[in-house]
Amino acid sequence: MKEYIEERAVEIASYIIETKATVRQTAKKFGISKSTVHKDVTERLMQFNPALASQARVVLDVNKQERHIRGGMATREKYLHQHR
Repeated sequence: MKEYIEERAVEIASYIIETKATVRQTAKKFGISKSTVHKDVTERLMQFNPALASQARVVLDVNKQERHIRGGMATREKYLHQHR
């Protein structure tokens, strides 16, 4: 694997762990696609730093469990602002 990809994967995982960021937030921050973020953390990082990959995976799993709640809150905010 290319060195810059390994460095990017480590940076992405560190960012996710430190900020509890979602895949979408991370992709926006690094200027890459959501699928690249996901692949870097779940596949590439696991090959050379499994401990860091596991920590990042915990955050991603929590975010995945909470996404339906975030979506509902966003919809609620949208309609609260429209009716005023």
